[in-house]
Amino acid sequence: MEKYIQPFVDVTKNVFREFVGAEPEAGRPYFSTAETINEWDISAVIGLTGEASGAVVVSMKTGLAEKLTDTLTGKSHDSIDDEVVDAIGEIVNIIAGNAKKGLEEAFRLVISLPTIVQGPSHQIKWPSEKTRIICIPFTIYDAEVFTLSVAIEAVRSG
Repeated sequence: MEKYIQPFVDVTKNVFREFVGAEPEAGRPYFSTAETINEWDISAVIGLTGEASGAVVVSMKTGLAEKLTDTLTGKSHDSIDDEVVDAIGEIVNIIAGNAKKGLEEAFRLVISLPTIVQGPSHQIKWPSEKTRIICIPFTIYDAEVFTLSVAIEAVRSG
């Protein structure tokens, strides 16, 4: 499983380094369940289909989403507005697109457009109740935290 997750970790670090000039530190990955309710305010979701199915999700609190958008746009944000939604969606889109390249030896994948879920303590509906969801917490800007969640499983053919 690690060989499928490492491309996501590497790409996430690169995306944040290149786009917001910050170096996120990956924490210890853990498994989550479809029923888990987190304390996030916004999540950007990209679906995966093809020879594998699943999703890639980046989740964070409002303050970090605003701070990232401020850095990307050069303007100040004090709520989750359309620009913040677009910025977080674009971050997950770039992560999923680049990680897809890293997984092409194993799977041919198609990625969806980003979907944004927002609201306090929201819940993500994953493609399957049996899907194993791996969450990788990242720390950025000294104490801000976001999570990259990845659920991917091979599609059985025939």
